[in-house]
Amino acid sequence: MADILAGVVICLMAVQTVQVDGNRTRTTNSPQFKVDPKSFRGNICQHNLTKQLSAGLHPSGDPRLDVNPNDAATAYTTGVLSTWILPLSYILAMIVGIPSNAYILAFLRLRLRTKSLSTVVLYLNLALSDLLLLLSLALRVHYHFSGNNWVFGEISCRLMTALFYGNVYCSAQTIACISLKRYLAVVKPFLYRRLAKTAATVWACLIVWFLFGATIVPELLVRQSYWLDQLGVTTCHDVLPLEEKSHSLLVPYRLMLVCLGFVVPFLISIYAHVSVVQHLGQSGCNWRPFIKISTLVFIIFAVCFLPSAILHIAHYARLFSSGDDKLYGYYRFAVCLCCFHSCLDPFLCLLISKSAAAEIQFISVRRIPERLAVKICD
Repeated sequence: MADILAGVVICLMAVQTVQVDGNRTRTTNSPQFKVDPKSFRGNICQHNLTKQLSAGLHPSGDPRLDVNPNDAATAYTTGVLSTWILPLSYILAMIVGIPSNAYILAFLRLRLRTKSLSTVVLYLNLALSDLLLLLSLALRVHYHFSGNNWVFGEISCRLMTALFYGNVYCSAQTIACISLKRYLAVVKPFLYRRLAKTAATVWACLIVWFLFGATIVPELLVRQSYWLDQLGVTTCHDVLPLEEKSHSLLVPYRLMLVCLGFVVPFLISIYAHVSVVQHLGQSGCNWRPFIKISTLVFIIFAVCFLPSAILHIAHYARLFSSGDDKLYGYYRFAVCLCCFHSCLDPFLCLLISKSAAAEIQFISVRRIPERLAVKICD
């Protein structure tokens, strides 16, 4: 009997030793959480679930980060900018933009048979992307007013982030398509008349939504929400560990996305606007109202989108040259301007529709003899 008891004790000691070694192995080789390198920098916090529950911290088992109480991430998360200014700006954009974009969708749908189909398709595409962007702000408003504490789960955080950034670029690309169409109508009227305008517009919209899909897929694949021990909140997309290697490809991807999503559309809009103004000025007719409206649309586009693109690129440059992430808070504020452009688009659409007859008139003037054109202008 004594031999049997001794054997049992030895077996239990051996099992315990194996369990301890196994736990050490799992702790050492546990997979790291991968991140999106656009936000504030955080450090992975290694605590077990027992200590987490005993300390009264977040019990969901979400990955946790350590942040320095004196760094920019803490100042942003607890500051007035993110807890009051940003959500109030989003609310204002939603109050103005959601009803106006919904009205534009209904307004344009009723004019599919009476207006140019290519023009209607472009404006419908713009109104749809703006409406999706503004609707994605609802959960973000709750997040900021709650002290940047995300309570809706990881899936909704990824979806909200993807819709937000995807529709920002989608709006910029659609505006570039509208500018290119006006350039062809005014500067290249003969080519414009020969084009299959409806088919070309549909293909342009399909390309825009394809780029939208390419924008949101990486956001859906990367974890966005992390629990911050020092602040006692779960942030969504704002504070992420940036030292992980498997997501390093997101850095050139995001820089390429800024170029394709904004820089290229912005350059197209600049060239189209300058060319249209130059050709209208040389036509000998009084196109001043048309030029004023086109210039206003371009200025609003530049003011709303250019700051966020510049700060986005500058944030990357400073982050990976010196590890400084202080520009992220300013970048988040600049993104608000993109949201305000979405609520201004319906009013700009109405202004442009009133001046659309000038494009047709200009095409007609370019087709008739010069002497008759002078009489029409007079």
